[in-house]
Amino acid sequence: MSPTTLPAGLEHGHVTFLGAGPGDPGLLTLRAVEALANADVLVAEHEVLDVVRVHARHGVAEVHTDTGPDSDAAPGTGTPQLAVVDGASTTAALPAVRDAAHLVMEAARGGRRVVRAVSGDPGLDAYAAEEMLACAAAGVPFEVVPGVAAAVGVPAYAGVPLRDAQGADVRFVDARTASDRCWTEVGASDGTVVVSTTLDAVGAAAGELVSAGRKPDTPLTVTVAGTTTRQRTWTATLGTIAQTLKQAKVLPSPEGGRPVIAVVGERSAAAQRDQLSWFESKPLFGWRVLVPRTKEQAASLSDQLRSYGAVPHEVPTIAVEPPRTPQQMERAVKGLVTGRYEWIAFTSVNAVKAVREKFEEYGLDARAFAGIKVAAVGEQTAKALIAFGVKPDLVPSGEQSAAGLLEDWPPYDPVFDPIDRVFLPRADIATETLVAGLIELGWEVDDVTAYRTVRASPPPAETREAIKGGGFDAVLFTSSSTVRNLVGIAGKPHNVTVIACIGPATAKTAEEHGLRVDVMAPEPSVHKLAEALAEFGMRRRDAAVEAGDPVTRPSERRPGARRRRSTT
Repeated sequence: MSPTTLPAGLEHGHVTFLGAGPGDPGLLTLRAVEALANADVLVAEHEVLDVVRVHARHGVAEVHTDTGPDSDAAPGTGTPQLAVVDGASTTAALPAVRDAAHLVMEAARGGRRVVRAVSGDPGLDAYAAEEMLACAAAGVPFEVVPGVAAAVGVPAYAGVPLRDAQGADVRFVDARTASDRCWTEVGASDGTVVVSTTLDAVGAAAGELVSAGRKPDTPLTVTVAGTTTRQRTWTATLGTIAQTLKQAKVLPSPEGGRPVIAVVGERSAAAQRDQLSWFESKPLFGWRVLVPRTKEQAASLSDQLRSYGAVPHEVPTIAVEPPRTPQQMERAVKGLVTGRYEWIAFTSVNAVKAVREKFEEYGLDARAFAGIKVAAVGEQTAKALIAFGVKPDLVPSGEQSAAGLLEDWPPYDPVFDPIDRVFLPRADIATETLVAGLIELGWEVDDVTAYRTVRASPPPAETREAIKGGGFDAVLFTSSSTVRNLVGIAGKPHNVTVIACIGPATAKTAEEHGLRVDVMAPEPSVHKLAEALAEFGMRRRDAAVEAGDPVTRPSERRPGARRRRSTT
């Protein structure tokens, strides 16, 4: 029976075998993202859940096999643990069977669209191949979405080319299943060998290659946690790799079973890695950076930090509550409908949310903005408006701030502007910069408190301990209130943590709280602040390389080490 021939009861069920890549979520293909967005059920190994779940639609049934670090089950054979992507306590209505192939087919029954996600590429996953055969035998239609294989993606991120202009052979070996004949064949070759193994078996794999004929002085690189910000790469030879890993204190390891990629061969020499190690050379590679903002507020900032190799950790320092007296907001919203305003200006995502909630309370929708010009202070606010169904007429072309908005705001013209009034919904503690600037441009402003900001609840104990104990490499303070609130709800950051402030006023508040300021943005912009931190990290990296010292993160420094202030 062919994969497209369906027995009764399975007419509309479908399975997509999807490669989640070697670890970096950015390596998912567009087709993979599309399949995840349309899935009814997501079946995945434990190690790829965080990569694929963010692209699944709200409420998708999420099933994963229990093959995490504490499990002794082979991939694809663990007892499935059932949960729902949106965090609800309900569980998916699927049978708790141990065989992953049967689990996938059961999930497809009743017309459900199933995504079966595996690490790397499905074509190189033996368990996925077995599940495809089982689907074919049962008449369950399926498709395959290739992914970036670890044996190819990890060397690329480690700066280790697998081929050169001479076009040497490249052999791929899975040391966990390789036969003696396989080792003999790759040992007789002088080409590049890419070995998939485990951290505690690297020395044994190197020994197999030497026994099969490779010279002990053949160069190799070993990369663990490849394509993620935990990636580490060691360079040695077949004869010295065991000692190199021992000196680096990575063996013996309680996580010795972690998969690693070793690249062996003269043409993948370590000298090339010094020039081609683009990923681990990022200015903030592996840095844990504390961002005292909500996930929504920090979205673009966190993306920027990730581009520098950092691992952002958002901690809200403020919470949003309705205004104490809602009458002013109610009058302004009614004024929108009756044509009182020429413009409405949104200076935050929270302001969009507050107006949207008030609209819903009155049974209104985005059509109420008809005939009104809409301004957004920046990209994130604009995205929130677009999600509401409103395309802003004005977004700053330069700095995304009140000052940037004013630079592009047109002056009031009685000939072209039939109404001279602007509705400005914002926080109770907002500054007067925008109001004063609009009045100077000839506009009347209804400055309305749309929401109140209060100190947020303390973060989890683990986060508080990391803040006070030096678990973070840097913290970005974007206002004086973020300094006061973070210290108030979580304690003072450890003295090894790099302190970065958006401007002099914020830096002064940080110093008043006993913090040494290392980095200050050249202008009051969160993105300039992140850029300044990246420049600080690059100078720190370059200094270590020039001195012949290992490149370490600030949290790995000796506690109490003094730092000089940077104002770039």
